[in-house]
Order: sequence, then C-alpha cells, then structure tokens
Amino acid sequence: MQIPTIDRRTFLKTVGGLSASALLAPGDLIAGSTVSGTGVPPVNPRKPNFLVIVADDQCFRTLNALNNTEVRTPNFDRLMKRGITFTHCFHQGSWTGAVCVASRAMMHTGRYLWDCGGNNCGTWPLLGESLQQAGYHTCAVGKWHNGDKTALRSFMTGKTIGPGFYASTPVNGFAYHRPRPGDPWTPWDPKYRGHWTPYSLWDIQPQSGGPRQAGPRYDRNQHACEMYSDSAVEMIGNLAAQPDSPFFLYVAWNAPHDPRQAPKEFVDMYPAEKIQVPPNFLPQHPFDIGADGRDEWLAPKIRTPEIVQVHRREYYALITYMDHQMGRIVDALDKSGQADNTFIIVTGDHGLAVGEHGLMGKQNLYDCSVRMPFILAGPGMTPGRQIDAKMYQHCLFPTICDLVGIAPPPTVQFPSLMPLLRGERSQLFDSMYCAYLKCQRSVRNDTHKLIVYPNAQRMQLFDVVNDPWEMKDLSADSANAGMISHLFAELQTLQETVADKLVLDPAMFGIKV
Repeated sequence: MQIPTIDRRTFLKTVGGLSASALLAPGDLIAGSTVSGTGVPPVNPRKPNFLVIVADDQCFRTLNALNNTEVRTPNFDRLMKRGITFTHCFHQGSWTGAVCVASRAMMHTGRYLWDCGGNNCGTWPLLGESLQQAGYHTCAVGKWHNGDKTALRSFMTGKTIGPGFYASTPVNGFAYHRPRPGDPWTPWDPKYRGHWTPYSLWDIQPQSGGPRQAGPRYDRNQHACEMYSDSAVEMIGNLAAQPDSPFFLYVAWNAPHDPRQAPKEFVDMYPAEKIQVPPNFLPQHPFDIGADGRDEWLAPKIRTPEIVQVHRREYYALITYMDHQMGRIVDALDKSGQADNTFIIVTGDHGLAVGEHGLMGKQNLYDCSVRMPFILAGPGMTPGRQIDAKMYQHCLFPTICDLVGIAPPPTVQFPSLMPLLRGERSQLFDSMYCAYLKCQRSVRNDTHKLIVYPNAQRMQLFDVVNDPWEMKDLSADSANAGMISHLFAELQTLQETVADKLVLDPAMFGIKV
C-alpha cells in the first residue's frame, strides 16, 4: 500500500504538463468524461471562485437525500443535486481530544496527521497563502481553531471569527449529564449562552502599509449560525462587487458541535419519542478505549434509548438550523452573479457518535466519527453524481489548487481528487489509516476494518460491506486470522508512510504474522 496511489505531479506529467485549469475547463467533467482530441482544451480566462463551508462534528449519516431521511437537510440536498458527493470521506485522526484541531490542521496544510505542524500548523505553507499568491482575495468567517497567526497568514480579511467551542455552562453544569431530573437546560433558551451568545469574536483588518492584524475581541447576542450566515452574505456582496478579482471564502460553523442549541421551531421538528435509536446502540462501550473526555460527560454514563433520543433530537435540530443558514449563503451567491464561476465545497472536520456504540463523542475510530460529508458543486461538475471511492477530507488543499491551475506547495502530501473527478482512476487509496492519541489505530480497506487498542490490548474486525454499522466483531473467529494479519501488516506500512512512531506489537493482540 502506498499513500497516495498516484501522486499529483505524476498525474500532471502523464497528461503532458497541461495546467489544471486547462484540464478542468467548465464542461469537461460532465458525466465523468475525459478531454478528447489531441489539442489543448480551451482555458477559462476567469479563475474560479471558491466557497468552502465546513461543519463541526457532522456525521456522514446526516444527509437526507443520501442516507438519512429522518434529518431534514434541504440545502445539503440541493447542493448534492448540483454537484458531486463523495460517500466515503474520512479524516486521518488526532493527537488531541479536540479532534477538530488536528483535522483542520491537515486541511489547511495538506499534510499527514503526525507532521502537519501541530495545533498552529507550524510553518508549513497554508491553503490560503497559496491562493493569495495566485491572485485570490482570501477571506474567512466563523470557527478558527488553529491560532490567530495562522488565520492572519491564510486570510486577507475576516469577519466574526470565533473560537473552537462556545461553552454553555461549566463542565458538570446544567448542560451536562442530560437528561436528568430537575435539569432546566433547554436548547432554545438564550440564557444558557453557548451558540446563543458567541464570544471572543474578532475580525481580520487590513492595514495600509502594514501587516494584517486581529481586531479587538467582542461578543454578540445572536445565534452563531445566523451570525456567520449574516457575515458570509455580506462578504459575498462585497466580493461580487469586484468580479475581476477571484475569491476564496471560507465559512466554518461551530455547529452541530455541542452545546447543541437551535431555535425551538427547529427542535420541535424532532419529537424525541419519534427519533430512531441507532441499531448499534449500547448502554456503554464494552471496554475502555481511552475516550472518557468532555464529550462523554454530556449524557449520563449509562445510556438508555431515551437519553440517546434526546441528544439525537438536538443534534438533528442544529443540523437543520445550520442547513437553513447555509441556504441563505448559497442563495446570496446565486443572486450575486458569481455562482456560474464558483466551486462550492461543503464538508465537515469529522463525525460524532451521539449514542452509537455506547459513546457520545468523536474520540473513537468507528465510522460515525471518522467519516464526514463532502460535496463539490460548481462549473463542470456532473449534477447528482456520487463517487464511492475512499478519500480523505484533507485532499481539499491540492484539489483546489488543481481546479485553480496552480501547483500546490511541494510540502503537500495528500493527493488531489482530480483523477477521481475525471474518471481516470477508480480509487486513490487501497486502504485508509486513522489514529487517536496512542490508544487507538485503525486500517480499513474496501471490505473490512481493523481497529487495535494498544492500552486495552484489544482489537476489533468488522465486515464494513455486510455490517456497515460495525455491530459484529469478527476478530475472535479463527477463520478471519488471515484477514487480520493482512490488515495489521497494512497498518504498519501506513504507520511508516504517515510517520506514526507508535510501535505496535502483534503479540499484544494475539496476531500471528
């Protein structure tokens, strides 16, 4: 196994050194077609704009039109109809319980987990910097969890930039261990702050004759989703007034991260008693996987179906409210006159358990937590197409560079999605690697996933084709010894590729190699 199966520079070389903009002129991707003829395809003289929208904690199983009719997502659904949906989008893991920090560091550097520069992305070239050098106006709205200096390097302007988490009550306060008798916390009451009172916001302010700087901090009394939508709509209006200057607008929600708060009309869409309990529900995880952090304290330690229904109700309500506010942003783009030359990329940083496997958070390597949505709509994208090939969300950086027609920095390690978009390859990765701290590692191919837990000295094997909810652990069946050995060897190879220094002893798990 090699990551990537084909690297970007090899790909560009094989097509004769054409620029990516020439390779991906509008219309070239219709029905997955390839460029025909021997001549150079026409180049679009206008560089495309980019609107990138990133959710926080959104599981891949939360799109009505794709896989969950229980949750209402009309604006995600319309973007799926306009563009291409990647159904198997993964992240590569985390060195911290705040999984979003690691995921976003990989997104903005294009580098593998263990060498992407830590919380603040180190000194690696960033996506926003690369686009600035290509003549783009880069701007940001919403969550930024990788340090002020990194944001100032990435974006020329920014509005209502917020922290990684809007706390409602102190840990173990009313917002935790819910539902419980006598707890008055409700997701629609602004007095419980959180998303209702976003704080420590700041703007990126251009300075004449000097470097950009972070504006003074301020607080707001407005739901964060609405506030971010207001800011994005305003920015789109300003950017559309300069049609000759291409833009990169990055909008990052704090939703549907807890505290999962939404207006009452959205919560009322989901009566708790009617919410489906996931088929892999458990009262608690059968063994310690090293994930007993703040996320797990949101609900009582022993879960019940009723507890899970309350939390999934609030999760879905916030997703639907976020979807509503995202619709305002897309509408503004459509009305701006820039939509026909703008790629819209909608994704998330990772997923969330919310009651699956006896867990509430994302500090695990089950699909509920390591997969997220990924939709790409824009010029030349085949409406309604789905791509089932495995990919990493962190391929976003080189893919955007290829769509622009610029070479990514040589430091970028993840490959572009161009070969999949063009239909020139059926897959980029033979298998997917994921890690959490030093206590979890996984490898997944097209048919099976192996998860190993070094601290617990346990392993799990799942048939992800016939058991997509990962309910039946096959690791104790001797008939699967060959598959386990194969996947474990693959995991060790991937560890070398991504510079994972954790030593895994097969004897620790009873694996014969």
